[in-house]
Amino acid sequence: MKMIYDFHTHTFLSDGELSPLELIRRAIVNGYRAIAITDHAGPGELERFITEVARDCKLAEKYWDIRAFPGVELTHLPAESIDEVARQAKEMGARVVIVHGETTVEPVEPGTNMATVKSEFVDILAHPGLLTPEEAGLARENGVFIEISARRGHSLTNEHVARVARDAGAQLLLNSDAHNEDDLLTTDLTDTVLRSAGLPEAEMKIVLETNPGILLGRI
Repeated sequence: MKMIYDFHTHTFLSDGELSPLELIRRAIVNGYRAIAITDHAGPGELERFITEVARDCKLAEKYWDIRAFPGVELTHLPAESIDEVARQAKEMGARVVIVHGETTVEPVEPGTNMATVKSEFVDILAHPGLLTPEEAGLARENGVFIEISARRGHSLTNEHVARVARDAGAQLLLNSDAHNEDDLLTTDLTDTVLRSAGLPEAEMKIVLETNPGILLGRI
């Protein structure tokens, strides 16, 4: 079975259905090698979420064969606040900081993608919607990964996102954006989502293996 890496998931701390430990356990059964728990958060939730999830991740790593990381998905923040709040999240112990990008199915503030790819404290721009070449270029320069999303709705623009990111040389990651056990990635689902996004076999390997390795090295 191929190893699966997933840096964007949610628990009942925000709008998911499972506890962090149950989500991690179910991920292991699916063949996961690494997972980040990244519940939706603003400044008011950061410390509590990061502290609680960090304890569960530590327990999971002690007894199970998986790398588990506490993180956050900064969601619907004012665009101008993203760099500051992302810095706070890192200082509080978030190992992975994601920003909820300008998906076409939610009213995210314009400018969110641009603020995200400019920030040195952000790891991943999630479901960026109609990503622009300028945003993708800055993501490449600043080491921000661009997400291909397996989640319904957010995945509508995957083909566009993949094309623009590839043209700019930005690094892509596939994430589940899981909110329950049925959303978690499987080897079949990863192949389906990436093929639907127009990626050839050689580039799929980079997205599924090489780029996760780069992010894990940074973490």
